[in-house]
Amino acid sequence: MNRRKWYRIILTIIFVCTVIFTGIYYVYSVNNGIPDSLKVYVGDDSRFDFSMPVEAGVEADTETLNINNAAKSENGEIHFSLNKPFTVSSSETGRYKMNLKLFGMFSLKSISLDVIDSKSVIPCGNNIGIQIKTDGLLVLGTGTVTGADKMDYEPAYQILQTGDYITEINGEEVTSIEQFTKCLQNCEKKRATLGIRRGDNVSQVKLDTIECEDGSVKIGVWVREDTQGIGTLTFVGKDGKFAALGHGITDADTGVLMQIKSGKLYNTEIINIVKGTSGTPGEIMGMILASNSQIIGKIRKNTPLGISGKVSKVFADKISERESFPVGLRQDIKKGPATIFCQLGEKLEEYNINIEDINRGSTDNKGLVLKITDKRLLEKTGGIIQGMSGAPIIQNGKIIGAVTHVFVNDPTKGYGIFIEEMIE
Repeated sequence: MNRRKWYRIILTIIFVCTVIFTGIYYVYSVNNGIPDSLKVYVGDDSRFDFSMPVEAGVEADTETLNINNAAKSENGEIHFSLNKPFTVSSSETGRYKMNLKLFGMFSLKSISLDVIDSKSVIPCGNNIGIQIKTDGLLVLGTGTVTGADKMDYEPAYQILQTGDYITEINGEEVTSIEQFTKCLQNCEKKRATLGIRRGDNVSQVKLDTIECEDGSVKIGVWVREDTQGIGTLTFVGKDGKFAALGHGITDADTGVLMQIKSGKLYNTEIINIVKGTSGTPGEIMGMILASNSQIIGKIRKNTPLGISGKVSKVFADKISERESFPVGLRQDIKKGPATIFCQLGEKLEEYNINIEDINRGSTDNKGLVLKITDKRLLEKTGGIIQGMSGAPIIQNGKIIGAVTHVFVNDPTKGYGIFIEEMIE
């Protein structure tokens, strides 16, 4: 076979691979450009514009659910195209299953269409001190232990992993590092049986315990039982339920989302504001007023989309004096001017921002790209800084999202989460 034929074969292979890769990437982009759930308010007209070559089919009564430019097939499904704008309205709450087909031929995925009651919450923006206690002891890593015989041992190696939670020792529930250490000292036969949770799996493992020169007993593992920090309260509902941060609380050393047993919100005292610069994030530096009289809420959940729980009655009564805002859904958001509520001292203020991009298919905490345009805020902080996560975003009289991340190389810009992702 001559060289020219080899070139043709190689070019053909490259062409085929390029076509396959482009096709896979295109399907991936279309799939991720459409959220797994569309929410509309009962009695409202909601307009969507995905501009994608996808056909949708949903089983519903046309007298209850109305989709413009839709056709009803013989099997009772409503069919319509996502390649052009469409409007959805319904006279009743409910959930409908929508089957999506790429080009009307290839099955893409199924999503839900949720018709829900409209909701209003109170946007906050207050600084909050956060303290959480993990559900078990979080394993940060393993290491060597020098025994009384001056030999090095690593009893937890390849048995425990970073991100595991130690929940029991010798049948006794683990509630603190202090208690865990005491139980280790009392281990008989130089063996310890640990209950561990790894993801959703619970199991038991046995480890050798090592007696050290100082008489202490160790197993060569670093653990954490709690953490704390400062963030921003996003909103409080009429029922006292709150949401904050817009992202989960992760361990600073491992980046693992922390599974919490309990947690509290406290009032804070701001000590200093460190301005952000390109390559160096700024920070709200403050002191958590960790006393019972300063508790303003209890944390019940820590998820990748933020923390939630319920505020105290005293704080709920205080916050109820503020104006409530209707919750805006992702289809209500427009590129252009908006504002955020943020506290950088004793006073809560509203600052101007601009929404520069919207990823309506996002189900994480980076659905919005925003830019700080308010000169007052830029002068104080340089843009978005650590501690501002959770600052509520307001547009056209609705709360539509919350600040979540800063662009490290440009602190005037950052990401935001759709508020509907933070509401249970």
